[in-house]
Amino acid sequence: MQSNKISIKQFFKNLKIAVSGKEQDFTTGSIRRAVFMLSIPMILEMLMESIFAIVDIFYVSKVSVNAVATIGLTESVITLVYAVAIGLSMAATAIVARRIGEKDKEGASQAAVQVIFLGVVVAAFISVIGIIYPKEILSLMGGEADLIEEGYGYTQILMGGNVTIMLLFLINAIFRGAGDASVAMWALIVSNGLNIILDPLFIFGFGPIPAYGVKGAAIATTIGRGTAVVFQLFVLFYGWSRIKVGLKDLVIRVAVMFNLIKVSLGGIGQFLIGTSSWVFLMRIMSEFGSEVLAGYTIAIRVMMFTLMPAWGMSNAAATLVGQNLGAQKPERAEQSVWKTGKYSAIFMGIVSIVYLLFAPQIIQLFSQESEVVKNGALCLRIIAAGYVFYGYGMVVINAFNGAGDTKTPTWINFICFWLFQLPFAYLMALTFNLGPLGVFMAITLAEVLIVIIGIVWFKKGYWKSIKV
Repeated sequence: MQSNKISIKQFFKNLKIAVSGKEQDFTTGSIRRAVFMLSIPMILEMLMESIFAIVDIFYVSKVSVNAVATIGLTESVITLVYAVAIGLSMAATAIVARRIGEKDKEGASQAAVQVIFLGVVVAAFISVIGIIYPKEILSLMGGEADLIEEGYGYTQILMGGNVTIMLLFLINAIFRGAGDASVAMWALIVSNGLNIILDPLFIFGFGPIPAYGVKGAAIATTIGRGTAVVFQLFVLFYGWSRIKVGLKDLVIRVAVMFNLIKVSLGGIGQFLIGTSSWVFLMRIMSEFGSEVLAGYTIAIRVMMFTLMPAWGMSNAAATLVGQNLGAQKPERAEQSVWKTGKYSAIFMGIVSIVYLLFAPQIIQLFSQESEVVKNGALCLRIIAAGYVFYGYGMVVINAFNGAGDTKTPTWINFICFWLFQLPFAYLMALTFNLGPLGVFMAITLAEVLIVIIGIVWFKKGYWKSIKV
């Protein structure tokens, strides 16, 4: 009894330290403790992101089925253009983590500034396209005329103001690489806290604020994330992060920038493959009408709520790999991955049971339309069947990225998504007339294949010799 009290007390003590971000050296001591200290704030950070997704879809689902479908179509395109941001963020985490492991804080700060410069340039390009061509984007994705008319404002604002999402993403990757996961967590708390408050005000109207409908969700998101970016920049210049940026750092360093671009190319290719596959899956789903598309969108949003903690653990693994390789401890880096993968798989296995048992009831929280509920529940159950594999797979794949080996996951994604998932989804859904079920099966089986290939290649150990 006494030992239980001590262990519970120790758990809450460690939890407090993890959230406060006081412990920052993860190259020595207990690996289990290091995984815990990094994972907790990263899981909370990702939970904040998934709460945002759930709240957003909850309010928008009260507007119309078309409004929900608009979010699904817009986000599938946005994830395509954000492949660049994701690639850059992986490079930022890998290089910053490696420099911190090498005790080179100045090099870490220089890398941070260059990735922000690159992010602003990419965001400006995306903004122009989003502001000028929102209707064409929705039309290209198979949106019907009434959906486009109702939802193009959402697409225009979200893509036009994408610099807020871009910088929030990139600067948090910098903090995670430095081991300052708690700073990234607080940035998302600011962002999503504001979004939760502003969402209903701009969607349904309040006092002098008119009811913008689905467009209001984009306005709330942009304001919330923009405020969080201001908070991030304040911490970078004046705050408690291990990375401190001064005016002397605000110069373009060609060598550092090219190194970032070189490392990020694999990540960009990796996510371009994954997200373009996502776009094509959405295009196939749009063949079955707005109700099916809405059910699929709600199910994916719900799943993000539980996928995000697994992403948090995989980000922790990436940081541990980068810092320990920088400290010349490759075996410790490998042990960190296996332990984190085990914890992630256990968590995802528990979640899958809940989804398999209560899928219709969960979807009904967001929509009462019978077709929406039917297809959303089917999606939830089929994809949840592979949750244990996702949990382990995310950690192993992100471990390659943390080492700076972004090429290996790119090839794995190419094989599993383009050579397997897309042809399988098309054949099952359209050729063999399985409809949405064919798409859901393709998603699950592709993720299982990723895990198998990822683990086999990780065990070969080539990632340990990568230089960044």
